[in-house]
Amino acid sequence: MRAADIATVVRVILAVVIAYMVLAKFNAVAVVALIAIVIFLDAFDGFLAMSEESKGRFSFSSYARSMLGNKRLAAEARRIKERISRTAKHGARMDVAGDRAVEYIFWITFTYLALVPLLVAMLVVIRHSFVDAVMGSKGTSSRMKTRFARAVYSSNIGRGGINIVKFLAFSYLSLVYIIGYPIVIGYMLTALLVIYIMARGAAELYESM
Repeated sequence: MRAADIATVVRVILAVVIAYMVLAKFNAVAVVALIAIVIFLDAFDGFLAMSEESKGRFSFSSYARSMLGNKRLAAEARRIKERISRTAKHGARMDVAGDRAVEYIFWITFTYLALVPLLVAMLVVIRHSFVDAVMGSKGTSSRMKTRFARAVYSSNIGRGGINIVKFLAFSYLSLVYIIGYPIVIGYMLTALLVIYIMARGAAELYESM
């Protein structure tokens, strides 16, 4: 199993652990720290895949600079990703499956705790199910061609933004249940996350057409 796939499995397991920690009202700082680790692993598994494909020649420093806008390194990163899509065809789908599993674990947990309306969780599941099916028939999001789809979905800003919003929303909802933070802010962050998810879904559908 590739290192990137191991990282995907680890973050799914961590998400399950976090869910039970929230239910048990475990230490809030530890919960937020683990959520941050899960979000970080979502980005780090991409580096692991690229490092393995390049046999260690593409360092973490190069990966970080490619994400921050270095055009030369970004172009090299794209070439490596294209090789990965040919040599490890299941890799991109494993990454998406890990993303969805982690996200669903959090949505289910917060819906069970009555912190998130059931309709919201349903909308997210429906969005992911149909959009993933459409995009899965075309290939991975890293190969998006249209400017709108790249800007909203596959750009560094788009990817980084969704991870930041996920961290804020899931962390805050955890604090609502564990410590008793005001739920109103949790509703606002949840609404922002859902809007972001739907916008990215629209970008994927636009790309597919």
